[in-house]
Amino acid sequence: MKILIKNGRLIDPASGTDAPRNVYVAAGKIAGIGNAPAGFTPERTLDAAGLAVCPGLVDLSARLREPGFEYKATLESEMRAAVAGGVTSLACPPDTDPPLDEPGLVEMLTFRARSLNLVRVYPIGALTAGLAGERLAEMAVLHDAGCVAFSQADTPLVDTQVLWRAMQYASTLGFSVWLRPMDGYLARDGVAHDGEVASRLGLAGIPALAETVALATILQLARASGARVHLCRLSTAEAVTMVRRAKEEGLAITCDVGAHHAHLSEMDLGYFDSHSHLVPPLRSLRDRDALRAGLAEGTIDAICSDHAPVDEDAKQIPFGESEAGATGLELLLPLTLKWASETKQPLAKALAAVTSRPAAILGIDAGTIALGGPADLVLFDPEDHVRITPEFLKSQGKNTPFLGYELPARVRYTLVGGKVVYASAG
Repeated sequence: MKILIKNGRLIDPASGTDAPRNVYVAAGKIAGIGNAPAGFTPERTLDAAGLAVCPGLVDLSARLREPGFEYKATLESEMRAAVAGGVTSLACPPDTDPPLDEPGLVEMLTFRARSLNLVRVYPIGALTAGLAGERLAEMAVLHDAGCVAFSQADTPLVDTQVLWRAMQYASTLGFSVWLRPMDGYLARDGVAHDGEVASRLGLAGIPALAETVALATILQLARASGARVHLCRLSTAEAVTMVRRAKEEGLAITCDVGAHHAHLSEMDLGYFDSHSHLVPPLRSLRDRDALRAGLAEGTIDAICSDHAPVDEDAKQIPFGESEAGATGLELLLPLTLKWASETKQPLAKALAAVTSRPAAILGIDAGTIALGGPADLVLFDPEDHVRITPEFLKSQGKNTPFLGYELPARVRYTLVGGKVVYASAG
């Protein structure tokens, strides 16, 4: 279908464009920017007056809960939530049931995702068989099946020799290793940041050391192996400092932060609010401010939703027994713009953290608006606001610490491959 998007403010962080431009879409591709291609006659016109037109968001961590956890969410429900939030490409971690350690599972997931024809799904393969941390998964075979990187998800890899071998192997084949730095022993049985709030509430704490000790090991192994390493969900000020120094040294590392952690701290646990039970835990105000500053200076490369829908029964129990996780796909854009507004970041710079930079980390053709490139776009009203309610969320998981909040930006249209896959009813 030929689509004309007119009167919009085109923002493309990859090219530095931020100006009024018409966009012309044909055969799923960007056919023209500014001036119409010869002989172009639109079959549909989207009036983007007052709207920003930018690349579709690229989310580095969204759990779709299939296979194995369909009682929490389904592929269809979460992909519909993704496009409602302007997300057109997403990476899903391997901690499904069974884990994504077999090519057949990866192929089944990607086939199901393609058949729904909503959002582009990029599986992250298991780094070790069954995520058990004992022997390496068959990374080359998984890569051929569609995996774009390899990870332990939230399962610590205790055996550093296995991690060392994994990095060596990945480096040899040019694969990227994604790791969330957490020492499993230091974090054992913990449910909240080891600070004054956890002490007051009587909750088992997870010290900041659990992150930095593991990060120091990862950085040493990255130096020795030459592997490309992506650090998932930093949560502490010390970790930001360590990553900054490692980047200055020239290590091939990137990192991200969960959108929730750019705004919330341990103070938001309130009186045992299980919606704020997250992994990693919400840290101190100092940590939160360091994460926000790290994003602004570019030490932290990307913001992700860290989408993890949880069924209500697993949340409506005491904090320490509740399941960690929060829904986030539909909040990625609003929380990114909220951070930008509060830290006075230009809109284009903020959008880079959820478009071009995560696309580069994944190594995919996304996150930019370029002639001949895929027409994956989101049109949103940056001046409008949305109220976060269970009814507003398309995700099957309604669990978020932002329930009741008014957040900036309302998505009006989402296009994937030149097809309008979401149009706001409002």
